Amino acid sequence: MEPQDAVELGRQALLIATMVAAPILLAGMVVGLIIGLMQALTQIQEQTVAFVPKLVAMVLALAFALPWILDRLLDYSHTLITNIPNTL
Repeated sequence: MEPQDAVELGRQALLIATMVAAPILLAGMVVGLIIGLMQALTQIQEQTVAFVPKLVAMVLALAFALPWILDRLLDYSHTLITNIPNTL
């Protein structure tokens, strides 16, 4: 295995990890921003008010994105495993 191959495998792993985590993190970020704006407008500065909606949004985003996430992970795993003889 060449050093370039190892770097490419690491780059692909980081790209897949970013793609898999993005829908959940974006849902939490958008809901957090909306809750933050509402707290600023109403001057309610309670941390627990923001936690539950973000948690629910992230669970819902995971539920909706799970088939896509699993498809990405299976494609990556299949490609990685089938290319083992070529990389050694």
